[in-house]
Amino acid sequence: QVQLVESGGGLVQPGGSLRLSCTTSRSAFVINTMGWFRQAPGKERELVARITSGGTTNYADSVKGRFTISRDNAKTTVYLQMNSLKPEDTAVYLCNIQTITLREYWGQGTQVTVSS
Repeated sequence: QVQLVESGGGLVQPGGSLRLSCTTSRSAFVINTMGWFRQAPGKERELVARITSGGTTNYADSVKGRFTISRDNAKTTVYLQMNSLKPEDTAVYLCNIQTITLREYWGQGTQVTVSS
């Protein structure tokens, strides 16, 4: 059973920062990509940021310049540093990994609420 354990969500004021983390029990050798998606009420799930095993990153246009995805040296923990948060960033954030066999695994989600 693959586990993805997320942490770091919460309530923050507009302009504030949060850091999400996600650790997987999967070996780094079988991970192709690690990333974060988000889903707001009434909206479709969308990709926020993703990092490949080679270190290539990509971001949603709405978060470029504000969010940074990174990972630890063991390549089993992925982080999402979120700065200059806006109310429209409010959503459940879900960690995602894709293996080299193209299987996908999801975390349970962590709530991020940006409100004054």
